[in-house]
Amino acid sequence: MAAEIPGETFESPLLASHSPSLLHQISEHGGYAYVSMYTLGAGGDHRAAEAAREMAWEQLHSGPWNSVLPVWRDAYSMACLLVAKHCCAVGEYKEALRVLDLGVIMGGLTLRKDLDDAIAITKAKESGACSISEGNEGKRVLVDAEFNLKEMLQLLPKQSLSCKLVGKRPALSLEAFLRDYFLSASPVILSDCMVHWPARVKWNDINYLKKVAGSRTVPVEVGKNYLCTEWKQELITFSEFLERIQTNDSTSSVPTYLAQHPLFDQIPELRKDIVVPDYCYTGGGELRPINAWFGPAGTVTPLHHDPHHNILAQIVGKKYVRLYPASLSEELCPHSESMLCNSSQVDLDNIDEKQFPNIQNLEFMDCILEEGEMLYIPPKWWHYVRSLTTSFSVSFWWSELENSTP
Repeated sequence: MAAEIPGETFESPLLASHSPSLLHQISEHGGYAYVSMYTLGAGGDHRAAEAAREMAWEQLHSGPWNSVLPVWRDAYSMACLLVAKHCCAVGEYKEALRVLDLGVIMGGLTLRKDLDDAIAITKAKESGACSISEGNEGKRVLVDAEFNLKEMLQLLPKQSLSCKLVGKRPALSLEAFLRDYFLSASPVILSDCMVHWPARVKWNDINYLKKVAGSRTVPVEVGKNYLCTEWKQELITFSEFLERIQTNDSTSSVPTYLAQHPLFDQIPELRKDIVVPDYCYTGGGELRPINAWFGPAGTVTPLHHDPHHNILAQIVGKKYVRLYPASLSEELCPHSESMLCNSSQVDLDNIDEKQFPNIQNLEFMDCILEEGEMLYIPPKWWHYVRSLTTSFSVSFWWSELENSTP
């Protein structure tokens, strides 16, 4: 059933064609109340549409994310489209954008194109109805202040920058990358590879970021890191996130971090500012989702490893990165829980030497990843990352073909 909302809204062809079968599936899984509210909402009842969205939201949070039935994710997308239509009909474009973004972040893939198209139309209407406030001309995300390495070393894990530094190669050819690093699974810093990216200039401009993404809703992490008990997640607008970054002190114990989020799928305008490095096609495999990492100084990603090849592109600011080879996995004591088995129990910021007496003797590589540089991290290499300044990074993950030579 297609929504018949009066006023100026947007078309949803996938919703029109899929809603009968989706509503039938939802009914089969006990969602009779949802179907009733959705039907009333499609007939023009805004409160009923909101009630349907709340019902789907409750189903999304009824257990572990991987246990949620896919049809309830699609149900949430359906309700988000319906609520957004009601909002647009009365000129509430910011609220419509918020709801549509939630549909993208939490919903299923069946109606994704409808959501993306609705966001583009609604954002254009919202931009026409209001403008970014003046007064930030020339203001940058980063404070133009001298970087004090000696002071920063006091905040880094013990022995930082005292052992083997990651090598740096300017304008490395694909052949040399394959021969010297990819096949041997060795980290390397790739410099002079993104001088032509628009992001190098644009992402330092607060006005640009607010114009492109300010009204969009994004998921952020609040707290030291995901292994800490006080850690939590929030959904806030990008403008609010930028404000938190500007007011955050590097000594704050509860920074806000936009971490490992497919921001460029959600906001294609930002995707135009970057280029997938040619290195990511080494091995002939598959490119994974491109993720954003954006936050103030002091954000930490604890020691962990990933299953894919990774190029971490440092577009704004500086980061400290420490790496341990996959051969040291047992010594780094992974968590036993399946959800955290790729994370180490060792807190490099506060090492318990009684529990982990040999950690300080393990060899590692580390570096300060400068603005404009990329770091290649091979699969299964353990890495700890800390932002030394306000930092905006992009990670490109890719997997090689199963039959390729490691």
